[in-house]
Amino acid sequence: MKNLPIPSFWILFLCLFLILTSCAPGNEKFDAAAADFWAGLWHGFISLFTFIISLFNEKVTIYEINNVGKLYNLGFILGAMIFYSGGTKSSCMRKK
Repeated sequence: MKNLPIPSFWILFLCLFLILTSCAPGNEKFDAAAADFWAGLWHGFISLFTFIISLFNEKVTIYEINNVGKLYNLGFILGAMIFYSGGTKSSCMRKK
């Protein structure tokens, strides 16, 4: 990332942000069919981004209400665990 000029970095960051939040909970897609395990996994993974957007947009929610139940909850928790604990291995390594 150090080789990229500053404008290119921000354009890349904006594109990545938009891609990650394009399938946020509260989407009309889940009105026809309930959100399943894979949607829960994705929603847990992008929960930080959807939280930030939900502060400014009332139509975006962190958690999809129309879901299949336990499988969606399992996927959501797993996705959140993967996203929020991703850097723990590097901080727990022993220094030699």
